[in-house]
Amino acid sequence: MRVVIAEDAVLLREGVQRLLADDGIDTVAAVDSGDALVEAVAEHRPDLAIVDVRMPPTFTDEGLRAALRARERVPGLAVLVLSQYVEETYAVQLLSGPEGGVGYLLKERVADVAEFCAAVRRVASGGSAIDPEVVSQLLARGRRDPLDALTARESEVLGLMAQGLTNTAIATRLVVSHGAVEKHVRNIFTKLGLEPGDIEHRRVRAVLTYLGR
Repeated sequence: MRVVIAEDAVLLREGVQRLLADDGIDTVAAVDSGDALVEAVAEHRPDLAIVDVRMPPTFTDEGLRAALRARERVPGLAVLVLSQYVEETYAVQLLSGPEGGVGYLLKERVADVAEFCAAVRRVASGGSAIDPEVVSQLLARGRRDPLDALTARESEVLGLMAQGLTNTAIATRLVVSHGAVEKHVRNIFTKLGLEPGDIEHRRVRAVLTYLGR
């Protein structure tokens, strides 16, 4: 079996690679960004891609979006997401794909090496391996207002955005740094499922979601 790993944390990337090697699984590429994942998959056409969700440059959902792009390049590519987070919007697209094995495991809950390697082989063979917590959150997603996913601070930032305040003005109002506001805004876009593109366009869509609640 041939695997590509996409994980920006060096120790974890090398650790997973060693675990797989001990189980007789060959890692043909180990990369640290979404773009590199797509290139590696196109070049090596592996049996499986193991992908983290949050990678450079914004550390939001690059891994999942890259996995979806990789599947467009190599239809039927098996993908196992191994992450600390449940990123719901793109996870739904990945898990509902028409073909190829798929898995979504939370790092903190992977405690048994044998079970992890079994999950890797199962997904590579076209099966599935979904953490129960992921299933729970995705089921709850369909029953709730998308704004419910926002933290109290993110809701406050979105409310100020709806008033027409710029990021600089919001930072002044909340007495926080400009960088902190930018981080909150990125999180708002991600949680509302607003795909990357023109910042102002996404800002308007976020405000419309808020006003239409």
